[in-house]
Amino acid sequence: MAAAPVWSVDPRTGKRREQVAVEATPREVDRAVAAAHAARPALADRAVRAAFLRSAADLLGATEAALVEAADAETALGPVRLTGELARTRYQLRAFADVVDEGAYLDVVIDHPDATTTPPTPDLRRYKLPLGVVAVYAASNFPFAFSVPGGDTASALAAGCPVVVKAHPDHPATSELVASVLRRAAAEHGLPQAVVGLVHGFDAGLDLIRHPLVAAAGFTGSVRGGRALFDAAAARPVPIPFHGELGSLNPVVVTEDAAAERGEEIGTGLAGSMTLGVGQFCVKPGLVLVPEGAGGDRLVKSLTAAVSDTEPGVLLDQRMRDTFLAGVTERASLPDVTAPVTPGAGGAHTVAAGFLTVPAARLAADGAHDLLLEECFGPVTVVARYTDGDEVTAVLSRLPGNLSATLHLSADEAAGGGRGAELLAALTPLAGRVLVNGWPTGVAVAPAQQHGGPYPATTSTSTSVGATAIERWLRPVAYQNTPEALLPPELHDANPLGLPRRYDGRLEH
Repeated sequence: MAAAPVWSVDPRTGKRREQVAVEATPREVDRAVAAAHAARPALADRAVRAAFLRSAADLLGATEAALVEAADAETALGPVRLTGELARTRYQLRAFADVVDEGAYLDVVIDHPDATTTPPTPDLRRYKLPLGVVAVYAASNFPFAFSVPGGDTASALAAGCPVVVKAHPDHPATSELVASVLRRAAAEHGLPQAVVGLVHGFDAGLDLIRHPLVAAAGFTGSVRGGRALFDAAAARPVPIPFHGELGSLNPVVVTEDAAAERGEEIGTGLAGSMTLGVGQFCVKPGLVLVPEGAGGDRLVKSLTAAVSDTEPGVLLDQRMRDTFLAGVTERASLPDVTAPVTPGAGGAHTVAAGFLTVPAARLAADGAHDLLLEECFGPVTVVARYTDGDEVTAVLSRLPGNLSATLHLSADEAAGGGRGAELLAALTPLAGRVLVNGWPTGVAVAPAQQHGGPYPATTSTSTSVGATAIERWLRPVAYQNTPEALLPPELHDANPLGLPRRYDGRLEH
Protein backbone atom coordinates (compact mmCIF):
# COMPACT_ATOMS: atom_id res chain seq x y z
CA MET A 1 0.00 0.00 0.00
CA ALA A 2 1.47 3.36 -1.05
CA ALA A 3 2.33 5.87 1.65
CA ALA A 4 -0.13 8.74 1.97
CA PRO A 5 1.00 12.04 0.45
CA VAL A 6 1.63 15.08 2.64
CA TRP A 7 0.17 18.24 1.12
CA SER A 8 0.87 21.88 1.82
CA VAL A 9 -2.49 23.69 2.04
CA ASP A 10 -3.30 27.40 1.75
CA PRO A 11 -5.62 28.19 4.71
CA ARG A 12 -6.80 31.38 3.00
CA THR A 13 -8.45 29.34 0.23
CA GLY A 14 -8.44 25.77 1.51
CA LYS A 15 -6.67 24.67 -1.69
CA ARG A 16 -3.68 22.36 -1.91
CA ARG A 17 -0.44 24.09 -2.84
CA GLU A 18 1.96 21.21 -3.41
CA GLN A 19 2.84 17.73 -2.27
CA VAL A 20 5.71 18.11 0.15
CA ALA A 21 6.44 14.56 1.30
CA VAL A 22 4.80 11.26 2.14
CA GLU A 23 3.84 10.02 5.57
CA ALA A 24 6.64 8.07 7.20
CA THR A 25 6.26 4.31 7.50
CA PRO A 26 7.27 2.49 10.69
CA ARG A 27 10.48 1.46 8.97
CA GLU A 28 11.28 5.07 8.05
CA VAL A 29 10.62 6.23 11.61
CA ASP A 30 12.92 3.48 12.84
CA ARG A 31 15.66 4.59 10.44
CA ALA A 32 15.37 8.22 11.55
CA VAL A 33 15.51 7.34 15.25
CA ALA A 34 18.34 4.84 14.81
CA ALA A 35 20.38 7.39 12.85
CA ALA A 36 19.76 10.02 15.52
CA HIS A 37 20.78 7.56 18.23
CA ALA A 38 24.00 6.80 16.36
CA ALA A 39 24.72 10.55 16.09
CA ARG A 40 24.83 11.08 19.88
CA PRO A 41 28.62 10.91 20.23
CA ALA A 42 29.01 13.68 17.63
CA LEU A 43 27.20 16.09 19.97
CA ALA A 44 29.42 15.33 22.97
CA ASP A 45 31.72 18.33 22.45
CA ARG A 46 30.14 21.40 24.08
CA ALA A 47 32.09 23.85 21.94
CA VAL A 48 30.87 22.15 18.76
CA ARG A 49 27.28 22.18 20.00
CA ALA A 50 27.40 25.87 20.80
CA ALA A 51 28.94 26.70 17.43
CA PHE A 52 26.30 24.59 15.68
CA LEU A 53 23.45 26.44 17.42
CA ARG A 54 24.92 29.83 16.47
CA SER A 55 25.38 28.73 12.85
CA ALA A 56 21.78 27.54 12.79
CA ALA A 57 20.64 30.98 13.95
CA ASP A 58 22.78 32.65 11.28
CA LEU A 59 21.51 30.42 8.46
CA LEU A 60 17.89 30.94 9.50
CA GLY A 61 18.55 34.66 9.18
CA ALA A 62 20.20 34.24 5.80
CA THR A 63 17.15 32.35 4.47
CA GLU A 64 14.56 34.51 6.23
CA ALA A 65 12.72 35.66 3.12
CA ALA A 66 12.11 32.14 1.81
CA LEU A 67 11.15 30.80 5.23
CA VAL A 68 8.69 33.59 5.98
CA GLU A 69 7.12 33.29 2.52
CA ALA A 70 6.64 29.54 2.95
CA ALA A 71 5.27 29.86 6.48
CA ASP A 72 2.83 32.61 5.53
CA ALA A 73 1.53 30.59 2.60
CA GLU A 74 0.80 27.66 4.94
CA THR A 75 -0.40 29.45 8.09
CA ALA A 76 -1.76 32.88 7.01
CA LEU A 77 -0.07 34.34 10.09
CA GLY A 78 1.35 37.22 8.07
CA PRO A 79 4.92 38.30 7.25
CA VAL A 80 5.22 40.76 10.15
CA ARG A 81 4.24 38.21 12.78
CA LEU A 82 6.36 35.48 11.19
CA THR A 83 9.43 37.69 10.79
CA GLY A 84 9.23 38.50 14.48
CA GLU A 85 8.76 34.85 15.38
CA LEU A 86 11.78 33.84 13.32
CA ALA A 87 13.87 36.51 15.04
CA ARG A 88 12.72 35.13 18.40
CA THR A 89 13.71 31.62 17.28
CA ARG A 90 17.15 32.75 16.22
CA TYR A 91 17.64 34.54 19.53
CA GLN A 92 16.60 31.40 21.37
CA LEU A 93 19.20 29.31 19.52
CA ARG A 94 21.92 31.78 20.43
CA ALA A 95 20.72 31.93 24.03
CA PHE A 96 21.09 28.18 24.36
CA ALA A 97 24.54 28.39 22.81
CA ASP A 98 25.45 30.76 25.65
CA VAL A 99 23.99 28.30 28.16
CA VAL A 100 26.18 25.54 26.73
CA ASP A 101 29.29 27.72 26.84
CA GLU A 102 28.69 28.71 30.46
CA GLY A 103 28.19 25.12 31.60
CA ALA A 104 26.17 25.85 34.75
CA TYR A 105 23.39 23.59 33.40
CA LEU A 106 25.69 20.61 34.13
CA ASP A 107 25.06 21.26 37.85
CA VAL A 108 28.50 20.03 38.91
CA VAL A 109 28.72 19.17 42.62
CA ILE A 110 31.84 17.74 44.27
CA ASP A 111 31.87 16.55 47.90
CA HIS A 112 35.11 15.16 49.35
CA PRO A 113 35.06 12.47 52.05
CA ASP A 114 33.95 13.65 55.48
CA ALA A 115 33.99 11.19 58.36
CA THR A 116 32.32 13.66 60.73
CA THR A 117 28.90 13.57 59.04
CA THR A 118 26.16 11.10 59.94
CA PRO A 119 26.43 8.85 58.07
CA PRO A 120 29.99 9.50 56.87
CA THR A 121 30.18 11.11 53.42
CA PRO A 122 32.23 9.28 50.77
CA ASP A 123 33.82 11.01 47.80
CA LEU A 124 30.83 12.00 45.64
CA ARG A 125 30.89 13.83 42.33
CA ARG A 126 27.70 14.63 40.45
CA TYR A 127 26.78 16.18 37.11
CA LYS A 128 24.20 15.82 34.37
CA LEU A 129 24.23 13.82 31.15
CA PRO A 130 22.02 13.99 28.04
CA LEU A 131 19.13 11.54 28.02
CA GLY A 132 19.39 10.50 24.36
CA VAL A 133 17.15 10.94 21.34
CA VAL A 134 14.32 13.43 21.91
CA ALA A 135 11.05 13.28 19.99
CA VAL A 136 9.72 16.77 19.24
CA TYR A 137 6.09 17.32 18.24
CA ALA A 138 5.72 20.58 16.33
CA ALA A 139 2.97 23.09 17.14
CA SER A 140 0.43 24.35 14.62
CA ASN A 141 0.43 28.00 15.70
CA PHE A 142 4.19 28.65 15.85
CA PRO A 143 5.86 27.27 12.70
CA PHE A 144 9.25 28.48 13.93
CA ALA A 145 9.34 29.12 17.68
CA PHE A 146 7.58 25.89 18.75
CA SER A 147 8.23 23.67 15.76
CA VAL A 148 11.27 22.27 13.93
CA PRO A 149 13.81 24.93 15.08
CA GLY A 150 11.91 25.86 18.26
CA GLY A 151 12.53 25.69 21.97
CA ASP A 152 12.27 21.91 22.33
CA THR A 153 14.74 21.33 19.51
CA ALA A 154 17.13 24.09 20.60
CA SER A 155 17.20 23.01 24.23
CA ALA A 156 17.54 19.31 23.38
CA LEU A 157 20.45 19.94 21.01
CA ALA A 158 22.02 22.19 23.64
CA ALA A 159 21.79 19.32 26.12
CA GLY A 160 23.57 17.04 23.64
CA CYS A 161 20.45 15.16 22.50
CA PRO A 162 19.70 14.55 18.81
CA VAL A 163 16.07 15.19 17.85
CA VAL A 164 13.53 13.62 15.58
CA VAL A 165 10.74 16.10 14.85
CA LYS A 166 7.22 15.06 13.95
CA ALA A 167 6.21 17.87 11.57
CA HIS A 168 2.82 19.52 11.99
CA PRO A 169 0.49 18.97 9.02
CA ASP A 170 -0.39 22.68 8.91
CA HIS A 171 3.10 23.67 7.73
CA PRO A 172 4.93 20.68 6.20
CA ALA A 173 6.78 22.67 3.53
CA THR A 174 8.09 25.12 6.12
CA SER A 175 9.17 22.18 8.27
CA GLU A 176 11.15 20.67 5.42
CA LEU A 177 12.82 23.99 4.61
CA VAL A 178 13.80 24.64 8.22
CA ALA A 179 15.08 21.10 8.73
CA SER A 180 17.34 21.52 5.70
CA VAL A 181 18.73 24.75 7.18
CA LEU A 182 19.50 23.06 10.51
CA ARG A 183 21.19 20.18 8.73
CA ARG A 184 23.34 22.60 6.73
CA ALA A 185 24.40 24.20 10.00
CA ALA A 186 25.24 20.78 11.40
CA ALA A 187 27.36 19.93 8.36
CA GLU A 188 29.36 23.15 8.81
CA HIS A 189 30.67 21.69 12.08
CA GLY A 190 31.17 18.11 10.98
CA LEU A 191 27.99 16.87 12.60
CA PRO A 192 25.85 14.22 10.89
CA GLN A 193 22.58 15.44 9.42
CA ALA A 194 20.79 12.85 11.56
CA VAL A 195 21.12 15.08 14.62
CA VAL A 196 17.91 16.67 13.25
CA GLY A 197 15.47 14.10 11.91
CA LEU A 198 12.04 14.88 10.46
CA VAL A 199 9.02 12.66 9.90
CA HIS A 200 5.45 13.34 8.73
CA GLY A 201 2.15 11.66 9.52
CA PHE A 202 -0.21 10.91 12.41
CA ASP A 203 0.84 7.27 12.69
CA ALA A 204 4.48 8.30 12.52
CA GLY A 205 3.91 10.37 15.66
CA LEU A 206 2.70 7.28 17.51
CA ASP A 207 5.54 5.15 16.14
CA LEU A 208 7.97 7.82 17.31
CA ILE A 209 6.77 7.97 20.93
CA ARG A 210 6.83 4.17 21.14
CA HIS A 211 10.31 3.71 19.67
CA PRO A 212 12.62 2.07 22.22
CA LEU A 213 15.53 4.39 21.36
CA VAL A 214 13.53 7.57 22.02
CA ALA A 215 14.47 8.77 25.51
CA ALA A 216 12.10 11.73 26.01
CA ALA A 217 9.53 13.84 24.19
CA GLY A 218 8.38 17.44 23.94
CA PHE A 219 4.93 18.41 22.68
CA THR A 220 2.90 21.57 22.10
CA GLY A 221 -0.71 21.13 21.02
CA SER A 222 -4.18 20.08 22.10
CA VAL A 223 -5.22 18.40 25.33
CA ARG A 224 -6.60 15.44 23.42
CA GLY A 225 -3.53 14.87 21.26
CA GLY A 226 -1.06 15.56 24.03
CA ARG A 227 -2.80 13.30 26.51
CA ALA A 228 -2.83 10.42 24.00
CA LEU A 229 0.93 10.75 23.51
CA PHE A 230 1.52 11.20 27.25
CA ASP A 231 -0.36 7.98 27.94
CA ALA A 232 1.59 6.19 25.19
CA ALA A 233 4.87 7.38 26.71
CA ALA A 234 3.82 6.05 30.11
CA ALA A 235 2.57 2.73 28.67
CA ARG A 236 5.90 1.82 27.06
CA PRO A 237 7.85 -1.12 28.54
CA VAL A 238 10.32 1.56 29.58
CA PRO A 239 8.32 4.76 30.24
CA ILE A 240 9.94 8.03 29.23
CA PRO A 241 9.54 11.68 30.27
CA PHE A 242 6.87 13.46 28.24
CA HIS A 243 6.92 17.24 28.50
CA GLY A 244 3.64 18.33 26.95
CA GLU A 245 2.01 21.74 26.72
CA LEU A 246 -1.67 20.94 26.24
CA GLY A 247 -4.16 23.71 26.97
CA SER A 248 -4.71 26.82 29.06
CA LEU A 249 -7.55 29.20 29.92
CA ASN A 250 -5.19 31.90 31.29
CA PRO A 251 -7.58 33.61 33.71
CA VAL A 252 -7.53 37.34 34.37
CA VAL A 253 -8.88 39.06 37.48
CA VAL A 254 -9.68 42.78 37.32
CA THR A 255 -10.30 44.34 40.73
CA GLU A 256 -13.07 46.84 41.30
CA ASP A 257 -10.56 49.60 41.98
CA ALA A 258 -8.57 48.79 38.84
CA ALA A 259 -11.74 48.90 36.72
CA ALA A 260 -12.73 52.23 38.26
CA GLU A 261 -9.26 53.68 37.74
CA ARG A 262 -8.59 52.53 34.15
CA GLY A 263 -11.43 50.38 32.85
CA GLU A 264 -11.20 51.73 29.30
CA GLU A 265 -7.49 51.03 29.10
CA ILE A 266 -7.92 47.49 30.41
CA GLY A 267 -10.73 46.81 27.93
CA THR A 268 -8.62 47.95 24.99
CA GLY A 269 -5.63 45.93 26.18
CA LEU A 270 -7.77 42.82 26.59
CA ALA A 271 -9.08 43.17 23.05
CA GLY A 272 -5.56 43.35 21.66
CA SER A 273 -4.40 40.35 23.65
CA MET A 274 -7.36 38.04 22.95
CA THR A 275 -7.35 38.75 19.19
CA LEU A 276 -3.57 38.68 18.70
CA GLY A 277 -2.72 36.14 16.02
CA VAL A 278 -6.47 35.55 15.52
CA GLY A 279 -6.64 34.28 19.08
CA GLN A 280 -4.26 31.42 18.34
CA PHE A 281 -1.83 31.96 21.20
CA CYS A 282 -1.52 29.36 23.97
CA VAL A 283 -1.51 32.22 26.51
CA LYS A 284 -4.58 34.02 25.15
CA PRO A 285 -6.71 35.32 28.07
CA GLY A 286 -9.78 33.10 27.85
CA LEU A 287 -11.62 34.02 31.06
CA VAL A 288 -11.73 37.51 32.55
CA LEU A 289 -13.34 38.26 35.91
CA VAL A 290 -14.68 41.83 35.77
CA PRO A 291 -16.66 43.59 38.53
CA GLU A 292 -20.22 44.72 38.19
CA GLY A 293 -20.62 48.50 38.41
CA ALA A 294 -19.58 51.57 36.48
CA GLY A 295 -15.90 50.68 36.16
CA GLY A 296 -16.67 47.22 34.81
CA ASP A 297 -19.25 48.67 32.45
CA ARG A 298 -16.67 51.06 31.01
CA LEU A 299 -14.27 48.13 30.55
CA VAL A 300 -16.87 46.12 28.66
CA LYS A 301 -17.82 49.12 26.52
CA SER A 302 -14.16 49.68 25.59
CA LEU A 303 -13.70 45.97 24.87
CA THR A 304 -16.81 46.00 22.69
CA ALA A 305 -15.55 48.90 20.60
CA ALA A 306 -12.07 47.47 20.14
CA VAL A 307 -13.21 43.94 19.27
CA SER A 308 -15.84 45.31 16.87
CA ASP A 309 -13.06 47.09 14.98
CA THR A 310 -11.02 43.88 14.61
CA GLU A 311 -10.96 42.53 11.07
CA PRO A 312 -11.91 38.88 10.46
CA GLY A 313 -8.93 36.56 10.27
CA VAL A 314 -7.91 33.17 8.93
CA LEU A 315 -7.33 30.29 11.35
CA LEU A 316 -4.57 27.80 10.75
CA ASP A 317 -6.75 25.19 9.09
CA GLN A 318 -10.36 24.31 8.32
CA ARG A 319 -10.61 21.84 11.17
CA MET A 320 -9.70 24.54 13.67
CA ARG A 321 -12.22 26.89 12.08
CA ASP A 322 -14.98 24.29 12.35
CA THR A 323 -14.07 23.58 15.97
CA PHE A 324 -14.06 27.30 16.80
CA LEU A 325 -17.45 27.91 15.21
CA ALA A 326 -18.98 24.93 16.99
CA GLY A 327 -17.36 25.93 20.27
CA VAL A 328 -18.57 29.52 20.31
CA THR A 329 -22.07 28.49 19.23
CA GLU A 330 -22.35 25.97 22.04
CA ARG A 331 -21.02 28.44 24.62
CA ALA A 332 -23.29 31.27 23.46
CA SER A 333 -26.35 29.04 23.83
CA LEU A 334 -25.85 28.50 27.57
CA PRO A 335 -28.33 30.19 29.95
CA ASP A 336 -27.50 33.79 30.93
CA VAL A 337 -24.69 34.01 28.37
CA THR A 338 -24.77 37.06 26.12
CA ALA A 339 -22.56 38.15 23.23
CA PRO A 340 -21.93 41.92 23.10
CA VAL A 341 -19.82 41.11 20.02
CA THR A 342 -20.79 37.79 18.45
CA PRO A 343 -17.86 35.54 17.56
CA GLY A 344 -18.33 33.33 14.52
CA ALA A 345 -17.86 33.10 10.78
CA GLY A 346 -16.39 36.14 9.10
CA GLY A 347 -16.43 34.75 5.59
CA ALA A 348 -15.87 31.52 3.68
CA HIS A 349 -12.44 30.97 5.24
CA THR A 350 -12.30 33.55 8.03
CA VAL A 351 -13.65 33.99 11.55
CA ALA A 352 -14.86 37.08 13.35
CA ALA A 353 -13.64 37.94 16.82
CA GLY A 354 -16.08 38.34 19.67
CA PHE A 355 -16.63 37.83 23.38
CA LEU A 356 -19.24 36.42 25.71
CA THR A 357 -20.43 37.63 29.09
CA VAL A 358 -21.89 35.61 31.95
CA PRO A 359 -22.63 36.23 35.63
CA ALA A 360 -19.71 34.90 37.65
CA ALA A 361 -22.21 33.20 39.98
CA ARG A 362 -23.02 30.80 37.14
CA LEU A 363 -19.39 29.70 36.94
CA ALA A 364 -19.00 29.53 40.69
CA ALA A 365 -21.73 26.99 41.32
CA ASP A 366 -23.35 25.78 38.11
CA GLY A 367 -21.81 22.73 36.47
CA ALA A 368 -23.90 23.40 33.38
CA HIS A 369 -21.52 26.26 32.55
CA ASP A 370 -18.29 24.30 32.91
CA LEU A 371 -17.72 24.56 29.15
CA LEU A 372 -16.88 28.23 29.72
CA LEU A 373 -13.96 27.06 31.88
CA GLU A 374 -12.36 25.23 28.94
CA GLU A 375 -10.07 26.79 26.34
CA CYS A 376 -11.68 27.76 23.03
CA PHE A 377 -8.90 28.17 20.46
CA GLY A 378 -9.48 31.31 18.42
CA PRO A 379 -10.47 34.99 18.85
CA VAL A 380 -12.95 34.75 21.73
CA THR A 381 -12.91 35.30 25.47
CA VAL A 382 -15.43 35.02 28.31
CA VAL A 383 -16.08 37.99 30.58
CA ALA A 384 -17.54 36.87 33.90
CA ARG A 385 -19.13 39.72 35.88
CA TYR A 386 -18.77 39.32 39.65
CA THR A 387 -20.56 41.10 42.49
CA ASP A 388 -18.11 40.49 45.34
CA GLY A 389 -14.82 38.90 46.29
CA ASP A 390 -16.45 35.63 47.34
CA GLU A 391 -17.57 35.02 43.76
CA VAL A 392 -14.03 35.60 42.51
CA THR A 393 -12.66 33.13 45.03
CA ALA A 394 -15.34 30.57 44.14
CA VAL A 395 -14.61 30.79 40.39
CA LEU A 396 -10.86 30.55 40.88
CA SER A 397 -11.31 27.46 43.05
CA ARG A 398 -12.90 25.66 40.08
CA LEU A 399 -10.21 26.40 37.51
CA PRO A 400 -7.76 23.82 36.16
CA GLY A 401 -4.03 24.49 35.78
CA ASN A 402 -2.87 27.24 33.43
CA LEU A 403 0.21 28.59 31.73
CA SER A 404 -0.52 32.09 33.01
CA ALA A 405 -2.76 34.03 35.37
CA THR A 406 -3.12 37.80 35.35
CA LEU A 407 -4.15 40.33 37.98
CA HIS A 408 -5.09 43.93 37.22
CA LEU A 409 -4.77 46.23 40.24
CA SER A 410 -5.20 49.91 40.95
CA ALA A 411 -2.17 52.03 41.81
CA ASP A 412 -3.01 51.84 45.51
CA GLU A 413 -3.46 48.05 45.39
CA ALA A 414 -0.18 47.65 43.51
CA ALA A 415 1.49 49.57 46.34
CA GLY A 416 0.21 47.07 48.90
CA GLY A 417 -3.28 48.32 49.64
CA GLY A 418 -6.53 46.36 49.36
CA ARG A 419 -6.70 42.68 48.37
CA GLY A 420 -3.79 42.68 45.95
CA ALA A 421 -1.58 40.30 47.92
CA GLU A 422 -4.52 38.03 48.71
CA LEU A 423 -5.54 37.76 45.07
CA LEU A 424 -1.96 37.19 43.95
CA ALA A 425 -1.72 34.32 46.41
CA ALA A 426 -4.98 32.88 45.07
CA LEU A 427 -3.73 32.98 41.47
CA THR A 428 -0.26 31.55 42.15
CA PRO A 429 -1.35 27.88 42.54
CA LEU A 430 -3.18 28.07 39.20
CA ALA A 431 -0.32 28.95 36.85
CA GLY A 432 3.36 28.85 36.09
CA ARG A 433 3.54 32.57 35.28
CA VAL A 434 1.60 35.22 37.21
CA LEU A 435 1.36 38.73 35.75
CA VAL A 436 0.31 42.01 37.31
CA ASN A 437 -1.07 44.86 35.19
CA GLY A 438 -0.08 43.33 31.88
CA TRP A 439 -1.22 40.75 29.33
CA PRO A 440 0.02 37.18 28.98
CA THR A 441 0.45 37.12 25.19
CA GLY A 442 4.18 37.46 24.54
CA VAL A 443 6.53 35.05 26.32
CA ALA A 444 10.02 36.48 26.74
CA VAL A 445 13.00 34.18 26.16
CA ALA A 446 14.84 34.83 29.41
CA PRO A 447 16.62 32.82 32.12
CA ALA A 448 13.84 33.45 34.64
CA GLN A 449 10.98 32.51 32.30
CA GLN A 450 8.49 29.79 33.24
CA HIS A 451 6.27 28.60 30.39
CA GLY A 452 4.46 25.69 31.95
CA GLY A 453 1.95 25.14 34.71
CA PRO A 454 -0.27 22.64 36.51
CA TYR A 455 -2.12 20.10 34.38
CA PRO A 456 -3.61 20.43 31.79
CA ALA A 457 -1.38 23.39 30.96
CA THR A 458 1.56 21.01 30.96
CA THR A 459 2.27 17.40 31.91
CA SER A 460 5.32 18.31 33.98
CA THR A 461 6.57 21.14 36.16
CA SER A 462 9.26 22.18 33.69
CA THR A 463 9.35 25.12 31.29
CA SER A 464 9.53 25.01 27.49
CA VAL A 465 10.87 28.57 27.25
CA GLY A 466 13.98 30.03 28.86
CA ALA A 467 17.37 28.68 29.88
CA THR A 468 16.07 26.06 32.30
CA ALA A 469 14.19 24.30 29.47
CA ILE A 470 17.45 22.39 28.94
CA GLU A 471 16.90 20.53 32.21
CA ARG A 472 14.15 18.43 30.61
CA TRP A 473 16.67 16.50 28.53
CA LEU A 474 19.27 15.73 31.20
CA ARG A 475 19.69 13.18 33.96
CA PRO A 476 22.01 13.42 36.96
CA VAL A 477 24.63 10.81 37.75
CA ALA A 478 26.87 10.61 40.83
CA TYR A 479 30.26 8.88 40.97
CA GLN A 480 31.29 7.53 44.37
CA ASN A 481 34.91 6.89 45.40
CA THR A 482 35.93 6.90 41.74
CA PRO A 483 39.62 7.51 40.95
CA GLU A 484 40.01 10.89 39.29
CA ALA A 485 41.87 9.32 36.38
CA LEU A 486 38.62 7.57 35.44
CA LEU A 487 36.35 10.57 35.87
CA PRO A 488 35.21 12.93 33.12
CA PRO A 489 37.10 16.26 33.16
CA GLU A 490 33.94 18.04 34.36
CA LEU A 491 34.44 16.34 37.74
CA HIS A 492 38.17 16.83 38.23
CA ASP A 493 39.29 18.80 41.28
CA ALA A 494 41.39 21.16 39.17
CA ASN A 495 38.29 22.15 37.12
CA PRO A 496 40.15 22.15 33.78
CA LEU A 497 37.01 23.28 31.93
CA GLY A 498 36.41 26.26 34.22
CA LEU A 499 32.84 25.24 35.01
CA PRO A 500 30.60 26.82 37.64
CA ARG A 501 30.20 24.27 40.42
CA ARG A 502 29.55 23.59 44.11
CA TYR A 503 32.82 22.39 45.63
CA ASP A 504 32.65 21.06 49.20
CA GLY A 505 29.58 23.21 49.81
CA ARG A 506 30.99 26.41 48.29
CA LEU A 507 29.72 27.94 45.08
CA GLU A 508 32.51 28.55 42.57
CA HIS A 509 32.06 30.58 39.42
